[in-house]
Amino acid sequence: MLRSLTRGVFGVALRVFFRRVEIVGEEQVPRSGPVMFVMNHPNALIDPGILLCLAPRPVAFLAKAPLFKTPVLGFIVSAFDSIPIHRRQDEGGQVDNSQTFAAARKLLQRGQAMAIFPEGVSHNDPRLKPLKTGAARIALGTGLADLTIVPVGISYGEKAKFRSEALLLYGEPFVWPAVALDEHGEPPAAAVQALTRRIEAALKTVTLQVDEATAVALVDRVGRIFAASSEAPWTLAEMLDLRRRISAGYEKLRSEDPRALAAVEAKVTRYERDLSALGMTPEHLKPADFTLWGSVRYALRSAAALGLLLPLALVGTALHYPCYRLTRLLARRFSEGSEDMVATIKVLAATLFFPLTWIASGVLVGYSAGWMFGVLAGVLAPLCGAAALYFWERFATVGAAARGLLLFATRRNALARLDADRAAIRAAILALAARVEGPAGP
Repeated sequence: MLRSLTRGVFGVALRVFFRRVEIVGEEQVPRSGPVMFVMNHPNALIDPGILLCLAPRPVAFLAKAPLFKTPVLGFIVSAFDSIPIHRRQDEGGQVDNSQTFAAARKLLQRGQAMAIFPEGVSHNDPRLKPLKTGAARIALGTGLADLTIVPVGISYGEKAKFRSEALLLYGEPFVWPAVALDEHGEPPAAAVQALTRRIEAALKTVTLQVDEATAVALVDRVGRIFAASSEAPWTLAEMLDLRRRISAGYEKLRSEDPRALAAVEAKVTRYERDLSALGMTPEHLKPADFTLWGSVRYALRSAAALGLLLPLALVGTALHYPCYRLTRLLARRFSEGSEDMVATIKVLAATLFFPLTWIASGVLVGYSAGWMFGVLAGVLAPLCGAAALYFWERFATVGAAARGLLLFATRRNALARLDADRAAIRAAILALAARVEGPAGP
């Protein structure tokens, strides 16, 4: 019951924090038998939270030992039957994880599922850190011939930003042959190293690997423009594949043809500068997409929806905005400049403060107007919050559409030129991709 309650509450918090969470490859996960999920680790407690709440079967985690002693976090990790693992950077010296490994192996031998971060630490690097051998030692130490290892890649649009996007990508599962164990029940070092290399290769198939942060920025910029030039919207999995292919092309061209790479970057920079001058984004509509009747219909639908929601949205904004600002303040204060901790602090703070806000609202209304009105206020408070969230997101969308329509009416030639520039960037990327590895997208 505790696990289900924690999973439900944290799952709702994640669904609110992220505008979209896309899950790909879930059908590859065995629904029974021993399974080890091996994951990359870019976003602190958000990473295990997403898998725990959205995996198709219950999962236990190996979590760093200090979490079990932390208020709130200790409650959460314990609720999910996590196993503490001791790290040298936490303990300040040599550590003994023999009991941890034994507990993890017993869990797998009972046919359950567990997850581990082979990198051993959450980070902001644009590629995997060197993997620890713990995952391989646990897997081989079970002696199981049917243990399935599933690589899991987690990626984010902007991992610290409220209402961003997240992708949970299950890779191709594999089974590693069992090996003979020594008198202490440990596998040979050579087998451990071989399996660690296999896990690393599997993780690279479900994550973006870039050598430099500057390259990441260019890959993201080009990918966004490329996707925006397509007729149909892209899924997060398609965007990840596109970014991986652009990244591969970037690394190859940087060494073989830096002038061609510089020319593309110059086109992108110029295009973004012109967009910014007009207050637009790469996702702006093409002139052909604007019609008088279509614009009128969109305006009427939006006005009706926003008008109906306005009273609830105003109440929800007034009620929740102080907590929203407080969570941002706490994230800046306690993340200590580490971007991979920002989302964790925001989600945990919101999960605590927003329900307290609803309870306080119900108590205050109940004290002044009676308990029935207090219960009603407590129930309506989260609904008003949801209305406020939808209202302001729809309002922002309408505002962007209005700017686009105004530009269409007053600066149609500028929009047409920007659309042509975007098509030229897409064509340049396709041409470069053909030189590197074939077409980069539809």
